[in-house]
This record gives sequence, C-alpha cells and structure tokens, in this order.
Amino acid sequence: MARKFFVGGNFKMNPANAAALDAIVDTLNKAQLHETADVVVAPPALYLLPLQQKLRKEIHLAAQNCYLKDSGAFTGEISPAQLADAKIPYVILGHSERRTIFGESSDFVAQKTQAALAKGLKVIFCIGETLQEREAGDTLKVCRAQTDAAVKLLSPADWANIVIAYEPVWAIGTGKVATPAQAQEVHAALRAYLGEAINPEVAASTRIIYGGSVTGASAGELATQPDIDGFLVGGASLKPEFVQIANVKGA
Repeated sequence: MARKFFVGGNFKMNPANAAALDAIVDTLNKAQLHETADVVVAPPALYLLPLQQKLRKEIHLAAQNCYLKDSGAFTGEISPAQLADAKIPYVILGHSERRTIFGESSDFVAQKTQAALAKGLKVIFCIGETLQEREAGDTLKVCRAQTDAAVKLLSPADWANIVIAYEPVWAIGTGKVATPAQAQEVHAALRAYLGEAINPEVAASTRIIYGGSVTGASAGELATQPDIDGFLVGGASLKPEFVQIANVKGA
C-alpha cells in the first residue's frame, strides 16, 4: 500500500519573536515544494492563528500539544475542541520533551490522543527510547509499550488519522542521528507490531516517520528505507534546509 511521505517541522519554543517567524514563513511561501510529501509545521501556540493567515495553503499547521478536556479550569492548556474550532488540523502528542520534562505518561498521552481524534484532529504520535534504554537493548520494548497504551484505547479506524513519529531521545537536539539501518530496524519492528496488535491493513497504511536531528544531509539516505515514511524535523525546520528535507522524495 502506497504511503505518502510526511514531513513535519516542530518549531518547539522557537523562534524568539514574530519577525524571525515571518522570515521562516517567507522562505516557505517562496519555496518550490514538490507534491511528493504532506508538509506540516508546528509553531508555538501563540503563532498558530497568525500563520493560518500568512502561510501558503499547501502547508498545514499543527499544535505542539493539547489537553484531553474540551474546556474547564485547566490554566495554560489548549483543548482539542478549541483546535478543531480554529481549524488547526494536526496536533503533536507524546513528544519526548513532554514525557521527560513535563512527566506525561504513556497512558496520559494515549488519553489525549483519543480526545484529539474524537474532535477530528490528526495526531502526530511520538515515541522513542533514551540512550540508557537503547544501550540496555530495550528500544523495541519501550517503543511497543508507548504505542500499546494507545492501541488499547483506539479503534482500528482511528489509525487512519495518526502518524507515528519514532524519535530516539538520544538523537533529539544532540546532532546524533540513528543510522539508516538503525532507524529502519525500529520502523520495521513497529510496523510488524501494528500488524500483530491491530491488523495487517493498519500496519501497511500507517505512516511511521523518523525524528532526531534530521538535516538536509542526513535525510536523503534515511528516506530510501522502505519503512521510513518521512520526518519530524526539529532545529532544521527553522532553516531554509527544511525545504530540501521536504523535497527529498522529489529530488
């Protein structure tokens, strides 16, 4: 089953001001983007609505997080219902920074995923192991456990609106990138797991993308792997090379 390439840019808590963001938007708006990939960018929440007006329509927006309730006394949070009402189509959930810095458990991430899907959002669902877990040989165990929490809550049909982002924590923001063989091994194992835990159709159709210090230089070889369906890009999404990464399948 053909899976369209997917390239997401997670700006995190960057850039520092609106002027810098406008420069990024200007680059994206002027870029020649191939139709070989779905391209999504996730700016800080403050800038989602302004970018909705400024960014070319071929590039979609994602929130970097959301809560699991529609409304209420949850200071600082954004609800799935509010994102849907604002016509923000995607949300990133379970990023390692949310898991490690803010203490979000796999069960909590799964609950938020269920809530987001219920409001019609599409979810970029992040998983990945720490360096200690990789060195202990627990990479697949950790990734399966993080995914399994969602598998238990969701229906097979839900997975049509999920992109799984495998992001080894040891490669995020470190400049270290998993080798194409290392990344492919995990992606293939995750796809096999989806086939066992859900069904072969979901395994064949779900896009599994790689994240972790992806650059224009590393994207090409990673993109040749059969089970790598795209990238979730961090620091490089703030630079012109993000266009190169987005176009890697059309190069």
